[in-house]
Amino acid sequence: MRFSPSSIQPSIFKERAVDQGQAVEDRKDSKTDREVVLSVEGVTVGFGDKLVLDNLDLDVYRGEILGFIGPSGAGKSVLMRTVLRLLPRQGGSIKILGTDYDKASDEERMALDTRLGVLFQQGALFSGLTVKENIQLPMREYLDLPQKLMDELAALKIEMVGLKPDAGDKFPSELSGGMIKRAALARALALDPDLVFLDEPTSGLDPIGAAEFDMLIARLRDSMGLTVYMVTHDLDSLFSVCDRIAVLGNKKVAVEGTLEDMFNNDDPWVQSYFRGKRARAVVLPDGTQQIPGSNG
Repeated sequence: MRFSPSSIQPSIFKERAVDQGQAVEDRKDSKTDREVVLSVEGVTVGFGDKLVLDNLDLDVYRGEILGFIGPSGAGKSVLMRTVLRLLPRQGGSIKILGTDYDKASDEERMALDTRLGVLFQQGALFSGLTVKENIQLPMREYLDLPQKLMDELAALKIEMVGLKPDAGDKFPSELSGGMIKRAALARALALDPDLVFLDEPTSGLDPIGAAEFDMLIARLRDSMGLTVYMVTHDLDSLFSVCDRIAVLGNKKVAVEGTLEDMFNNDDPWVQSYFRGKRARAVVLPDGTQQIPGSNG
């Protein structure tokens, strides 16, 4: 069951619930009639003389899990950090849930921040805080709640990500790699966000742990109505949970579409990635290849 922050009625969540219908209509893609929750238009990012992203466009739609892939060092994490305003950009615009942060008021910015969750590659938990205290950080920053209620909410998030109740009193140094990922995900979900950013969420996990984490993400997307933007190199994640894939190449989104689209695309890098020796396509008796789970 999804916890709704509106049930505790902090004013910031009351405000964001007003007149949502027209706002959703305004965000719909004219071609697909799907709601665009993240719109990146003409974004350019560079460091000194090095241009990393050049006039990049990307849309992310409500309710999907988007896998963002590309060669190592191409700028996948740079784009995510730029969207999150952790890195400056030299051009272009970014709208999240219909809000252009650059043009928003302080109140609108705060309301937007509560609707986003982030899981960084190494978890980024504060080592001097327990898991419970890490999860409560966003609550302390954005909500005015009594400690007892924050404890209850933290316990709920711990349960949601599949950790045992006693994990809340542990410090990050006492956790395994998989537990750190789950604890960091619990913190990302602390405010019941609409859009969650995941940076290499299965990196460093063994195959079983990675598969379990993939399934956790899919379950949470379905149960909480999340939209997920996932930077990954993990082919298994792409095949098991991603609805759509965007490929970063030559400083832009070079290719985007479903797994079937990737499989049939003639871009050399895409072909090597999805149909190479380490890919997940199945070789049929007639010599053709098929994506697991497809009907082709």
